[in-house]
Amino acid sequence: MLAIRTRRRKAVVLATAAVLAGLTAPSLTASPATATTTTTTTTATTNTAYDDTYYKDAIGKTGASLKSSLHTIISDQTKLSYSAVWDALKATDEDPDNSSNVILLYSGVSRSKSLNGGDTGDWNREHVWAKSHGDFGTSTGPGTDIHHLRPADVRVNSVRGNKDFDNGGSAVSEGGGSLTDSDSFEPRDAVKGDVARMIFYMAVRYEGGDGFADLEVNGQVDNGSNPYIGKLSVLKAWNDEDPPDAFEEHRNQVVYDDYQHNRNPFIDHPEWVESIW
Repeated sequence: MLAIRTRRRKAVVLATAAVLAGLTAPSLTASPATATTTTTTTTATTNTAYDDTYYKDAIGKTGASLKSSLHTIISDQTKLSYSAVWDALKATDEDPDNSSNVILLYSGVSRSKSLNGGDTGDWNREHVWAKSHGDFGTSTGPGTDIHHLRPADVRVNSVRGNKDFDNGGSAVSEGGGSLTDSDSFEPRDAVKGDVARMIFYMAVRYEGGDGFADLEVNGQVDNGSNPYIGKLSVLKAWNDEDPPDAFEEHRNQVVYDDYQHNRNPFIDHPEWVESIW
């Protein structure tokens, strides 16, 4: 199985985090506007190149005020059709070691871009915020927002279904270390933080004011068709334990530069999760 990142431990002090950030591999993003993100598990601000521009109205805020400001900022976006998502994912999730392939979210497998579809052995468009949680389907908006749409193996995607996220369960066959039980799904360690930050993005972006449900993260699983996904405490822990890496940061940049022109703020500032939730 191809591993696209290594698991990084949480920094215990800011000085250690700064040293670790200096040792990480260079970002895959070519844009000079991209800054290396220093991730900590405290509420200290993580500076990025966008703090004085894109995030200027959110800097210095906390809690509900921060969430409201971020909602306004990231709601200014270009929306894609569901069919356009195919080509977008071929760019956002391209294997950095093989430009003909994409990296599959849950399994970590590198698979040919041409094998997109619905058959066994194909990859399809996984809604990390399950589209039945809020009943938005594939409508333009939350159903086509590529900040939470990722390539996934058809069969593994089916195993995940619309389950909430939690720890534990039995191993998913060819799932890269993912686990599942009757009401929850645990992705492989290398993308737990990615999953958490996509969920938190959706909960801020879709607040019920644009004809879609108000999406919220809650403290339970088995949420069914309600516009909620859990488990909040677990997702917060995953955000801490698996900080953004070069692949995730590059993906955020490609979405911003080439497709939706909005950002996932929790990739740029993982500490904002704790500030809001």
